[in-house]
Amino acid sequence: MLTHTGRAEAREVAVAFCKALAGHDIVVRLPDEEAADLGIEPAAYAGLVELTGPDREPTDGCELVLVIGGDGTILRAAEVTHASGTPVLGVNLGHVGFLAEAESDDVESTIEAIVHRRYTAEDRLTLDVRVSTDGVEVFRTFAVNEASVEKASRERMLEVVIEVDDRPLSRFGCDGVVCATPTGSTAYNFSAGGPIVWPGVEALLMVPISAHALFARPLVVAPSSELAVEVLSRTAGGGVLWCDGRRAFDLPPGARIEVTRGDQPVRLVRLHTAPFTDRLVAKFDLPVDGWRGAAERRRSTPRGDAHA
Repeated sequence: MLTHTGRAEAREVAVAFCKALAGHDIVVRLPDEEAADLGIEPAAYAGLVELTGPDREPTDGCELVLVIGGDGTILRAAEVTHASGTPVLGVNLGHVGFLAEAESDDVESTIEAIVHRRYTAEDRLTLDVRVSTDGVEVFRTFAVNEASVEKASRERMLEVVIEVDDRPLSRFGCDGVVCATPTGSTAYNFSAGGPIVWPGVEALLMVPISAHALFARPLVVAPSSELAVEVLSRTAGGGVLWCDGRRAFDLPPGARIEVTRGDQPVRLVRLHTAPFTDRLVAKFDLPVDGWRGAAERRRSTPRGDAHA
């Protein structure tokens, strides 16, 4: 269990989960420092609470990772589970919480789902991200939502050439370029004016940010494609690579950033079968008053075709 222990509500919910799961004889493993923040003493749980530190693979033997927090905490869990592929179940205590499956008032039903294994794991496409200078790889990481190449200095533009499948597409000055997954299409990509892509679609997205160019439209390419951004040598101060807003790497002038589909997907636990459309409406509080689509279809279906 991973918790955003900086929030009082998250601490309360985490302790409730820990007590309830231990009450069902399910072992809960916690990072050392988080157990201290939560005031949880393993001795009080009859061996049903374990602690883990930096010298141990945290998800070894775990059935799932339960996350109490917002999307940022879920992205931290994705780092922890990247090698193991352990499914991640998010309980939202953040704002939008697009990656989360349950809300804080769903504690009882979520516990029941965990105890009786009434959940499924959904694989989501990730990104492999590589940075090279002078043809030598200097940094490698992954991303669940996006890899963004951004200007390092507020007063200067980032001069880049973008590339798809080893072919140059356009050169322009900009504030940055976002390379995103369908999962990340509702995150930075959305804020930058990129398209929302349904999770079932396998694709890579590239969105220029505030580009000074006639052609600087969002791009959607095949999942087998390779996206690249080259920071031109004349870019004073270089840029910064951010992956999921959590891992940063300074980009010198001339750096090349390559983005491809990740070898290891992230596995998100699903408790419900609601369509992604309903999730969009709920998370963004979209206005749908007056919609009569379902009723209109029922009225317009001939009696003889009612089974269609």
